[in-house]
Formats: sequence, C-alpha cells, structure tokens
Amino acid sequence: MNFDLTDEQIQVRDMVREFAQREVAPHIREWDAEGKIDRGLIDKLGETGILGLPIPEAYGGLGLDYISLALACDELEYIDTSLRVILSVHVGLNSLSLQQWATEEQKRRWLVPQAQGEKIATFGLTEPAAGSDAGAIESTAVRDGGSYILNGSKMWISLADIADHFLIFASTDRSLKHRGLTAFVIERGTKGFTTGTIKGKLGVRAGNTGELAFDNVRVPLENRIGEEGEGFKIAMSCIDQGRFTVAAGAVGLIRASLDASVKYANERHTFGQPIGKHQLVQQMIAKMVAGRQASELLVYKAADLKNRGIRNTKETSLAKWFATDAALQAADDAIQIHGSYGFSNEYPVERFMRNARGSVIYEGTSQIHQILQAEYALGYREDKPLRKPQPPAAGFGN
Repeated sequence: MNFDLTDEQIQVRDMVREFAQREVAPHIREWDAEGKIDRGLIDKLGETGILGLPIPEAYGGLGLDYISLALACDELEYIDTSLRVILSVHVGLNSLSLQQWATEEQKRRWLVPQAQGEKIATFGLTEPAAGSDAGAIESTAVRDGGSYILNGSKMWISLADIADHFLIFASTDRSLKHRGLTAFVIERGTKGFTTGTIKGKLGVRAGNTGELAFDNVRVPLENRIGEEGEGFKIAMSCIDQGRFTVAAGAVGLIRASLDASVKYANERHTFGQPIGKHQLVQQMIAKMVAGRQASELLVYKAADLKNRGIRNTKETSLAKWFATDAALQAADDAIQIHGSYGFSNEYPVERFMRNARGSVIYEGTSQIHQILQAEYALGYREDKPLRKPQPPAAGFGN
C-alpha cells in the first residue's frame, strides 16, 4: 500500500491550508467569541473551488478524489470546526447526495450552482423529537396533484439561516415509519418556509446552526429526489458522506491540539525544565500522536473504498467514531497540559474542546456507532449497495 500523497493532493492540501490561515486564523477568536459567521467567507470558499472539490467537472466541480476531500476537511478544522462544517453539509450531506440520487435535470438545476459556489446548500433530517431514530420523523408531505404540501420542523440544522438549497426529509406515509420517508429540495424564499438561528451553543460558535419550519409549503413534484419511500435510503447514503467529512475533520482537530500542546510543553517550565520533560505530559502527547495516526488511516481506508465506488458504511462509521472520540480526548488533554491557561480563551485549546464535544453527537452518536460496529461483527448487519455504485473519483492513484 502506498500512503504517499499525489502532487495533485498536495496542491489541494496546501491551497486549503493557505486559505484557512489567511482568511480565518486571524479572526477566529473574535468570531467565536461573538458567535457570528461571515457569509462573505463562504463566498470566498466557493471562489476557490473548495465547495465543489469532489463533484465532477461536468457539474461544475473540480472532479477530485476523496483523499483530497479528506485533506481539505483536515486543514479547515485545524483552524476551526465551523469551517469544516460548511464542507460537511454543503458537499458531504447535500451535493454528493444529489450527484448520486438526482435526475440529470435536477443536477443541472441545483448541483451545478452548488459546485461552483454560487448557491449554498444544507441538509435537514433531525427534528426536535427525532435524531438517531429517523422513523420518528413527524414532518409530513402530502401529495396534492402535481405537488406536495409539507408541514413540520427541523432542528440543529447547520447553515439554516445561510443556505439557499435545503435537502429535506418528510414522511409521505407515517404508518411505514422510516420506510415512508421521501426526500425533497426546497429553495429559500418558498412560501411558508422559514428558518431561525439557535443561540447559546457550547461549541462551533463561529458557525450558523438553526431550525426550519414548514407551514403548508407547496413543493413541486420535480423537487422530489428519488421515489416516494426512498428517503431513508437516500438519507443514509447522505450520512455516509457526512460522517466521512466529520472523521476527516477530526484528524485536523487532533493535529491542532497536538501542535498547540507541543509548543506549550516546550515553552512552559516547571521545576527547572520544560514541562515536556515530565513523563505524564509526554503520555498525553503520545496519545494524541497515536490518535491522529490511527484516525488518519481509518479515514484513508474509507476514502479508498469511496474512490472505488464500494459501499463503506461500516468503515466510515468506524472512522467517525474513533476519530471524534480521539479528538475529544486530545482536546481534553491539551487543556490539561496548558493548565490554568487552557481554561481561558487566551489559548485555542478551550475552543478545540468545545468544538470536539459536538462531533461525538452529530452524524450518529458514539453509542450508535458502537452498535453498528457490534452488529457488523455479530453478523446482524451487512453492507449492500443502495444503488449502482458511482464511478471512482478522478485523480486517485495518479
């Protein structure tokens, strides 16, 4: 196995790194403290091509592979999780799903402007009473001639007040539970559709998170993605992509915690020597090294399967579970190494800790992923293709 990055992948990594360092790093402490997001920053992301990184050139993207996508997520989250979240919802949960499930006409209508960064997209599955249990979704879509009437709400939606396009899931037959879900694209400005921002979050404060409300929203038939009742399969394929980006971003957060800890441990002296000389500090740093390396390998394994068009729910689940748990542990240890300074925003590690805490909840809690891995090991679950596999991403292995 060759773990060397291609020249193209290195260029992507360096481009995203330079963008994040230039456009975000000087401002992130202020943005986090004020709890604000700069729409202009998202527009700049679009101008770089990052928002269409893995989308084929035929649909306005760069046509790059999943290793490149992982590297981009890593570099963005190294600076702040809010940056990676943009890539997760716009690319992972929405655009890649349209690429797989939308008709050609729908791709031209929504995917092309999203890949080019002209329109921002997000994903709406979670509800006030339905998170991990998608079968409990209460939002409904009732067929009315050539359209559907949507009613209900969504909660904890990233970019709720920013996005232009929303991939939404509602039940067309609640008696079927998750088998009655259907997917739709709703555009901002549709009558009866409103959004709002959630205040007081523990972490990802420089990102927008909110709620969606549907009050007799009329959605044309041509806005339905897939067939009636295919929504759960579509949602799970979306989440496979979203989990991948979360796992890849967690690698960046571990790396940020490690770099901050190494720097501080070499600068801070106690008992006449750098604290890095103390074995228990070394133990915490060693755990970060191991967590980063193992997480990266799990992410790359999932990326390889994605590049070859092979379903990877099990591998992506394991990468997401392991990497986010490792990121939370790394951030916690980084605060411990910084001591009292780690408890204030004078250093970035307290922000890393707040941001890492959310990642073990969204895109499937750590407990959900433990159940998935156990069921695979016990033979209760197996990966079956949801639809004809997508062709491998361009550039992999070149």
